[in-house]
Amino acid sequence: MLREPFHCFTLLLLLLAAADRCAAATGGSGGLQFAYDGFSGANLTLDGAATVTASGLLMLTNGSIQMKGHAFHPSPLPLRAARSFSTTFVFAIFGQYADFSSHGLAFFVSASADAFAAALPGQFLGLFNGTGATTGNRSAAGVFAVEFDTLFNAEFHDLNSNHVGVDVNSLTSVKAADAGYYDDVTGQFRNLTMISRKPMQAWVDYDGGSTEVTVAMAPLGTARPKKPLLRTNVDLSDVATGAAHVGFASATGILFSRHFVLGWSFAVDGPAPPLNISSLPPLPRAWPKPRSKVLEIVLPIASAALVAAVAMAVYAMARRRLRYAELREEWETAFGPHRFSYKDLFHATKGFSDKNLLGTGGFGSVYRGVLRKPDMEVAVKRVSHESRQGMKEFVAEVASIGRLRHRNLVQLLGYCRRKGELLLVYDYMPKGSLDKYLYDGSKHPLSWPQRFHIIRGVASGLLYLHEDWEHVVIHRDVKASNVLLDGEMNGRLGDFGLARLYDHGAVAQTTHVATPSTDVFAFGAFLLEVTCGRRPIVQDEHGNRAVLVDRVTEQWSKGALVNVVDARIPSGFDPDEVSLVLKLGLLCSHPLPNARPTMRQVAQYLDGDMALPDLSPTYLSFTSLERMYKEFNRNSISYISSASMGAISDISGGR
Repeated sequence: MLREPFHCFTLLLLLLAAADRCAAATGGSGGLQFAYDGFSGANLTLDGAATVTASGLLMLTNGSIQMKGHAFHPSPLPLRAARSFSTTFVFAIFGQYADFSSHGLAFFVSASADAFAAALPGQFLGLFNGTGATTGNRSAAGVFAVEFDTLFNAEFHDLNSNHVGVDVNSLTSVKAADAGYYDDVTGQFRNLTMISRKPMQAWVDYDGGSTEVTVAMAPLGTARPKKPLLRTNVDLSDVATGAAHVGFASATGILFSRHFVLGWSFAVDGPAPPLNISSLPPLPRAWPKPRSKVLEIVLPIASAALVAAVAMAVYAMARRRLRYAELREEWETAFGPHRFSYKDLFHATKGFSDKNLLGTGGFGSVYRGVLRKPDMEVAVKRVSHESRQGMKEFVAEVASIGRLRHRNLVQLLGYCRRKGELLLVYDYMPKGSLDKYLYDGSKHPLSWPQRFHIIRGVASGLLYLHEDWEHVVIHRDVKASNVLLDGEMNGRLGDFGLARLYDHGAVAQTTHVATPSTDVFAFGAFLLEVTCGRRPIVQDEHGNRAVLVDRVTEQWSKGALVNVVDARIPSGFDPDEVSLVLKLGLLCSHPLPNARPTMRQVAQYLDGDMALPDLSPTYLSFTSLERMYKEFNRNSISYISSASMGAISDISGGR
């Protein structure tokens, strides 16, 4: 008889404990703390790819590429100036491969829930757009974040591809450290590989009085390390002037990952409530089970029998499949993430229909396409397969170039191979190629500020290729038709079909045909072309060629340099800027490679950080002009065949 009251009393205690935990998750005392041991039924605000799985995992990204996801606590918290807070959470990153991942995730504090509406995926982690993140300018609403990033990005001065950083209104971290923790017993640093698919716990604390941020992390089940991973001072008074939103953000690039949060607690003016590790939802299986020996023996036999049984059916379908046939070799397995199926590209471009044709030229045709998964616009360039030698090395370079990340470069997404044909897939640029705005009378002429902005953008992109990326990339085809314009009229250098990659330091020690000075020479011709609105080399019906650099040099010697400026420029131009660009164009076009500036010097001249050398009109002697003319003839074959002859008609997204 006594057992029933005892069981009822025990059940009542359990219900009260559960109710207390639920109350904490919804705000607790005064809304100053909460705790989630899993997210089933949790009242979170989700957007983008973020969702809660049936098992209670908060999944920020779902395995799609070029996606972003956010999860917010449903109501803002009182984080006014000098208010302290503490949080802890458990996360796991499931990359596509065991040793290579897409981008990571971040915990954030934001003054506005709408601050991330215009944020970009990929390297921007769904936190910032291209302008705010790359320049370091404050965004419209203040954002404080602790990033757990798993890809190296030189543009943001990342330490490596496995680091933790403290960010304020920019993805260039205030302070960063290798991901890991300090052992309490030995004091040694132990690395944590965040793409290992193993759960890890992180702690972030902010002291409003001292403005100090401390971050720590450890494997799940390990006590919080006594020595933090990193410590820095950040004044959050500009981020949280009153109520602020807290949550998580993540994004994927051209490789997919899944980002999970298993549990989360948060407190204002006190320590975050501890998480109940035993109550956290389980993660999916980290890696597939190894196949048994029996399966390895039985599977080939069963496969052979199945192939024999369906041989006639396969023969009947062969003619239909020939339409989508691709050329695949064993060495391409390593480049799988960069390969598109021909069937997807065929449907995206509506069978490469003429209605989707953006332009044609000596190196192939370009088509606009819309992929189904993910839903995005692309430009697909078809080139002759036999036109390239060393296809394995070329595809390896395509995969490497696909990792380039810069706001003034067109993103190369991947490739596809067929017999006799190679297809390159790029981001689609809605405004098309720059040369249309220079020579197409139906287009509204570009103003001088627009032209100068495009020139500086292309210079920034070339500087990144030559000096700031992990390899030296020689573009080898810099010209107006290969500069594409995005929706905001930013210039982006595209068409890497002729590019070459070298290790830093290798170019100066070898006798490569293509060197950075080759690109500088082409950039000089580009400067003159954009400013004068004339092609670098024009050939008339009698075969006579007029070289633009000759005309500019001639007018310079007469003291009438502004006479060569494009007369169609609306609203006039800045004479000093025009003079700078024209003289810099001549300097870059110098016949002696060693006399040309580097792209870093070019960027400094254009930004006004360094004065252009005092060149006199006699700087280029008659002999120099003759050598320059020969240099143009040798380096500008592509201009003669495509630009000067008008063979490329409309390379919109035309890479």
